Formats: sequence, structure tokens, C-alpha cells
Amino acid sequence: MRADEQDTTGRGPAGHPEQGDPDTHGAGHAHPPHDDSDDERAYGVEPEFVDEIADLLRAGRGEEARALIEPLHAADTADLIERIGPDERAPLIELLRPGFDAEILAHLNHDLREELFGLFEPKELAAAVAELETDDAVDLIEDLDEETRAQILENLPAAERVLVQENLGYEEYTAGRLMQRDLVAVPQFWTVGRTIDYVRAATEELPEDFYDIFVVDPMHRVVGAVPLSRLLRQKRSTRIADLVTEEVDTVPATMGQEEVANLFRHYALVSAPVVDASGRLLGVITVDDVVHIIDEEAEDDLLKLGGVSGDTSVYQRVRETVKSRASWLLVNLFTAFMAAGVISLFEETIQTIVALAVLMPIVASMGGNAGTQTLTVAVRSLATHELSSSNAARVVGKEALVGLLNGLIFAVLVGLIAWGWFGPMIGAVIACAMVINLFVAGLFGVLIPLGLEKLNVDPAVASSVFLTTITDVVGFFAFLGLATAVLL
Repeated sequence: MRADEQDTTGRGPAGHPEQGDPDTHGAGHAHPPHDDSDDERAYGVEPEFVDEIADLLRAGRGEEARALIEPLHAADTADLIERIGPDERAPLIELLRPGFDAEILAHLNHDLREELFGLFEPKELAAAVAELETDDAVDLIEDLDEETRAQILENLPAAERVLVQENLGYEEYTAGRLMQRDLVAVPQFWTVGRTIDYVRAATEELPEDFYDIFVVDPMHRVVGAVPLSRLLRQKRSTRIADLVTEEVDTVPATMGQEEVANLFRHYALVSAPVVDASGRLLGVITVDDVVHIIDEEAEDDLLKLGGVSGDTSVYQRVRETVKSRASWLLVNLFTAFMAAGVISLFEETIQTIVALAVLMPIVASMGGNAGTQTLTVAVRSLATHELSSSNAARVVGKEALVGLLNGLIFAVLVGLIAWGWFGPMIGAVIACAMVINLFVAGLFGVLIPLGLEKLNVDPAVASSVFLTTITDVVGFFAFLGLATAVLL
């Protein structure tokens, strides 16, 4: 039975067989034996292996290539598909088509996966989806166009189709989309012995891997959980109700995936039940799912801070890549004109003292880099809840002080260089401008993401644009304004 039935049991997180087990498909790794002390790479496929498979495919020696690929773990096979050349990719898929392991698709890069879907018939994709856990199946088809998704769903077994459609009914990036629907749940009145006997008898229905047994009441609401380690240490006559961890951390199906990751990180969870508004058990999220969430969130923040919007990867088409980056370049162009406008206010000063034109980029560049350092820390701290309204004032004060101290340090260094290059007065002017700009960079590197967070705007999206504008404008205005006041 499944998560929406009493005494639910089913498949759990996809297991990873022990490496080197000759009887287990996908157990081995592609790379040759190596000494870990000399080679840090302990996973994936080696470049030499990729080249060897490509040469065999080009030579028409498919069976030899198949013999080398068959022992690979699904993740390593996905790595091979990603690394091999575009001309060999289709023949490689054709070679793997008989008995294709659906787990390979789950490990593929999203952009490349969508490209490869065109090589499969809807029935083949449906068969692959049916083999996967619900969360992996949803991840596989959620970004497909409506027609392709409908064709795949139509070819799924009825029970699988209902569960996948229910998950798809939740908003993207929520626990409802991420949860696995197959789990192990037992009623409160069972004993340890009965639970163990049930687990032993229902081997085909149980998850390959599971970490907690969830305990439910007659309404299928979660009343607690029993870790397997605690269950196995008890006598058979012990009641399950006596072993329950009552303070179980349940995850509402509507909770955002970033909050789910923070919950697992904060309480060091291995798994957590997903519940509806009434507390009824719907599914489970396990730590392997959270690893993917953390990776996605970190990647998303990094791309946004770099001004890259939307899904992007090295496999994305040129036109889509240009489109995703051009919008932010347009915004940066507008802010650059704002900085240019400030410079134009001091055109006469620059014409009189040409040395200012030489030194201007130093002030702006140092401010921008210092601000980016602060901004990166602040955005990530907001995402992990290390920075909040309770400690915002202290963090702002700290970063402003750091900016001021760095400004003083580099003011001395740059001032001395400018002194020897263009004279003492210009050295003093650039030193003062350096202090001002680095102080402003540290201050606004925290204030901008905090302000955007208050306005319910993702700080990772817009912070860098605002910060760059501020450090450029303040840097140029401070340097050229001081120069005008002191030197003319």
C-alpha cells in the first residue's frame, strides 16, 4: 500500500548497490583502479574511458562498447552520455536502448535530458518513468511541453499516473513536488515483532532503502516516527507506541524546498514525513533529495549573483543562452550610463588633471569587489537564515566596520603609489575616496539584500545590479568631487 492508505508501504529512495558486486547491475564505476592519495577523482568516468567508448562507436564495435558500459552505475552512465561528443551521443543511446536503465535519465543534466527525450518513443519514456520513485518521475517530466507530458502520463499505469499527477498538482519547488509517495507506515498498536515480521515478509513492496518507520493514527495522521536503529534494539514484545519519537519534524506539502533544506540542516534529519493541512501523511522526503535541493539553491544563487537568469548550462542552446544573459547585460548597460553621467559632471576637472582619468577605475573597481564580497556572504546568510532581523543591526555594523578598515588599509597603499606617481595631493585625494567607497561598499553590501528581502524580492536577483551602481557612482563622485574641491 502507499502513503494515502493505512499501514502504507512501498518503495523508498533508490538504492545504490555496493560497488564491485558482480551480481548487481550498475554496481561498478567506469574509471580504472587508482590510488586515492595520487588521484582525487573517485567518481564518474575518466576522460580516457570516454574517448575509448567514442572510438569504439565510430568503429562500429558496439558490442565491445556495451560490455564496457554495462557494469557502470547509472550516474556514471549519465556522466558518460554528458561527456561524449554530440555525434556519438545518439549511437550511444541506441546502444543502451535494450533494457535501458531509467535511473540514467534521473542523473542527466536537465537541458541535455530534454534534448535526448526526442530519441525515445512516449511509451519508452512512460516505461522509464514507471520504474522511478515519484519524485524522480515528476522531476523527469515536469518541464516537458504539455503534449509530450500528456503522452507519457497516458502510457503510465493508472496507479503511477495518479500519484505523479497529484505531485504535479503542487507548486514547483515545494515539498509536495519533491516528496516520494512510497514509504513505510504502521499503526500505533503494533509491536516490534509484528513490524519486523511485516518488513521481512513484504520485501517486494518495501522501499529498497528507508530510515524511519512512521507511526500513524486511524485517520492516517502522523503521531511520530521510529528510527530503524531504535527498532532493531528492542524486544519483540515492545509496543511501537512506546518507541515513538513524538517530536517528529513534519513538512507541510506547501513548504518551499529552501525551507525544507534548512529544516534538514538545522535538525540533522535523515528523513521527514510530508503532511497535508490536517496532518495526514502524504509522502516522505529523504536526505538524498535534500542534497539535490541544496545543490540547486546554491547554483541558483550563484547564477543570479552573476547576472544569469533562468535555467542554463553548457548544454543549453546558443540562442537560449544569449537570451538568458542579454536581459541582465541590458540592465548593466543602463547602470553604466548612470556612472558615466556622474563622470560627465567633472569633465572639466578631468581635462585639467589627466591623472584623474588614470586613477578613476581603481576606486570603482576596489569598491565593486569589496561590495561583492559582502554581498555574497549576506545573500547566502539570508538563504540559510543565519542573517535575520534579530541580528541584522550587528551584521550591518560589522560589515561597515570591515569596509572602513579595509578602506584605511588600501587607502595607505594606493595613496602612497599615487603620491609617488602624480604627487602628494592626488595621493591624498584617492586615499580619502578609497576609504569612503569601501565603507559604502561594506554598508550597502548588507543593506541592499536586507531591503530586498523585506520587499519580498529575491536578494540574489537584483542585489548585484544595485550594489554595482552605488559603488561606481559613489566612487567616481567621491574621487572627482574631492579632486575638484582640493586641486582646483
